[in-house]
Amino acid sequence: MSGYRPTTARRAQRGNTILLVLVLLGVMLVGALGMSRMAEVSTLAGGNAAGSDGALQASEVGVNTGFAAVQALANEDVAIAGWYWPTMQVPDANGVPQVAWSAAPEMSVGQFKVRYVAERMCTSTPVTDSTRQCLVRQVLNTESSSTASERPDPPTARQFRITVQVTGPKSVQVWTQALVTRGT
Repeated sequence: MSGYRPTTARRAQRGNTILLVLVLLGVMLVGALGMSRMAEVSTLAGGNAAGSDGALQASEVGVNTGFAAVQALANEDVAIAGWYWPTMQVPDANGVPQVAWSAAPEMSVGQFKVRYVAERMCTSTPVTDSTRQCLVRQVLNTESSSTASERPDPPTARQFRITVQVTGPKSVQVWTQALVTRGT
C-alpha cells in the first residue's frame, strides 16, 4: 500500500519573509508621514504668504487715506487727537512711533482692520525755518509746459510720515510707513 504519508520532519520555518515585509511597511509608513507633513507645511506657508500679501495690499488703503487726511489739514501746527502730530514721535526699536494705536482711525478692508497715524517730520512747532527744523524734500522749481500735468512740489516741501498698522486673521500683523509731501 503505497499511500501518502506526511513527513514528520518539517522544515524549520524561520519567519524571515514576514520580518522583511514588516520592515518595508515601516519604512513606507515613515515616508508617507514625512510626505504628508511636507504637504501640510507647504499649505500653511502658502496661506501665511497669501495673508501677508493681502495685509500689505490693505495697507495701501491706509496710506492713501492718511495721505488724503494730511492734505486736508487746516493747520499743520496743531495736533489732532489719535492720528496727527506736528512733530516726530518717539519710535520703538522697529521704527514704529509709540502712540496709542487704539485711538487711531480704523477702517475695515476685507478681513483686515487698518489703522493709520501721521507725523510731520519736524523737531519743533511752530516751524520758523523748514530746512533746519524739518525733513524736507528738495526738488527743482521748474514748471511743466504741459497744462495737464501736476504742479511740482515747492522747493523745500515738508515731509509727513504715515504709519499704517494692519491686523487680520491668523494673527497677521503688518506695519507700513510712507513719506509723503502735503503739496501746496
